Amino acid sequence: MSSLRIMYERSTRRCGRWNRGGYMGKPIAGIQMYALRDEAERDILGTLEKIADMGYKAIESIGYFNSPPEQLKKRADELGIDIPSMLVSLNFKTLAKLDRDFANDIEYAAGIGVSYITVPWVPMHEQPTIEDMHFLADVLIRCGEQTKALGMKLALHNHDYELKLVDGKPAFDRLLELVPEELMAAELDLGWIYIAGYNPAEYLKKHKARTPLVHIRNFKTGRKDTELGKGVIEMEQLLQEIEKTDVQYMFVEQEDFLTSSLDSAKANILYLKKLGYA
Repeated sequence: MSSLRIMYERSTRRCGRWNRGGYMGKPIAGIQMYALRDEAERDILGTLEKIADMGYKAIESIGYFNSPPEQLKKRADELGIDIPSMLVSLNFKTLAKLDRDFANDIEYAAGIGVSYITVPWVPMHEQPTIEDMHFLADVLIRCGEQTKALGMKLALHNHDYELKLVDGKPAFDRLLELVPEELMAAELDLGWIYIAGYNPAEYLKKHKARTPLVHIRNFKTGRKDTELGKGVIEMEQLLQEIEKTDVQYMFVEQEDFLTSSLDSAKANILYLKKLGYA
């Protein structure tokens, strides 16, 4: 693929006008690098090549993998891979260092050229309170302002435990209410929403205007995840619902593998290709 063609495809994809299948409105199919962490830790640049060969068009980074940001960005650009988001964990263990550590992480992310800094988790008590929500919101607002100053936007990812009820409403929803929309988007993990007992499609509709990124995964009975077409979640119907929203990127994520992370990554993109989503 020529460098001019890559530049064209990348620019039009960001505007939501293009994807591999040529259909308007469909999100870009990417992979969350935690799903290939064993491969990336050995050879991040080689893993990028494998991802591109499979047909993924984007990744969500989870850290450095001993690669300078300019090197990672250059190879991704050459392969036609977007890196719209990077996961950055907040240092809740040492609050005095949280702002400084976060500043270092987002400086690296800015070097890659990401649009979103995604917080993968926040601490949650067994029975979270409104006071807990205000504490977390204050931290997220501060981080959102730091992120905005560098031309990016903060996003918050969920597991099932961030959906514990706080005065009758999921904690995740409370945080979205307390943190201004201009400072923080939502990255909904639709699999964990299902595990928490909610309908992923309905939850996505509720936060449609604030959700540019989603994680897609399937689950067996219980809490072990599996390939997209092999679990209890009706993925084909869910993908159709995602298509109706403003989601720009959907990242495959999987933590449990029958054979290997690469085999599962291949199975997931083949499933998306079969349905016209990659």
